[in-house]
Amino acid sequence: MSAEANEKKGYLLAIGAFLMWGLAPIYFKQLVHIDALEILLHRVVWSVLFIILILLALGTLPKVLAVFKQPKLMLLLTLTAALLGFNWGLFIWAVNNHHMLDASLGYYINPLLNVLLGMVFLGERLRKWQGVAVLLAFTGVLIQLISFGSFPTIAFALAGSFAVYGLLRKKLSVESLPGLLIEALLMLPVAILYWTWMMPSATSNLLVNDLWTNTLLISAGIVTTLPLLCFTGAAKRIPLSTLGFFQYIGPSLMFILAVVFYGEVFSAERIVTFACIWSALAIFSWDSLRQRRKLKKAALA
Repeated sequence: MSAEANEKKGYLLAIGAFLMWGLAPIYFKQLVHIDALEILLHRVVWSVLFIILILLALGTLPKVLAVFKQPKLMLLLTLTAALLGFNWGLFIWAVNNHHMLDASLGYYINPLLNVLLGMVFLGERLRKWQGVAVLLAFTGVLIQLISFGSFPTIAFALAGSFAVYGLLRKKLSVESLPGLLIEALLMLPVAILYWTWMMPSATSNLLVNDLWTNTLLISAGIVTTLPLLCFTGAAKRIPLSTLGFFQYIGPSLMFILAVVFYGEVFSAERIVTFACIWSALAIFSWDSLRQRRKLKKAALA
């Protein structure tokens, strides 16, 4: 596959990932009556089974065994698994506890964190207007902190965990699907222990649940795996800073869902912070397009 075709595939994978993530709250809202940790363990268990089936169909399961023979790689995948599990659980809790706007803000902040991490760890240079965008975003957070006495903890926890996850996965020499299976396998013992020892709930016994509830819970594997597969595939093909550009799709859909369909209040403190973040993203987008045009002109010259 040519470099151009590989890059285009990365763009399509990025769009698919963020569309699915942006609409994911609709799915989790159907499970609002179930505890977030219980939903999380279903995400882990069914993701493992779903990915194994895919790898068996593709005949690439031996690649997973090869990774197990690399201790350093396994150690790093343990770290990415912890970040991923934390991010999954916090997102479920946020959506089902009326913090979807905070989740939206977190994923608006994430592209700007990607720029910073790309600069610090990947040697990607921070252009002047990118610096202005990052400064403006953090100014909005600072105004919220000083004026309203609150810090967007949920937003930054989601943004930070996912930005670091994306950075590490980009650096690891493991394919997206085998890597994702190993991450889920590393979380599996914790999930099984929790399932075994947790206090029984109205939905913890699948044998007594109605068909619709069980279908939703088992579907957690598909809802979880497909966007992550697209994301990790895109992260391998396009620059981290460019990947962040596509992430506007997800939080924009979440924002619309939260305000229009689920009645979350767009308060004064959120207006200030969102306004700064949106302005920062507008500057960042303009600068990215300007830079891309310059590179095209240089290539044609």
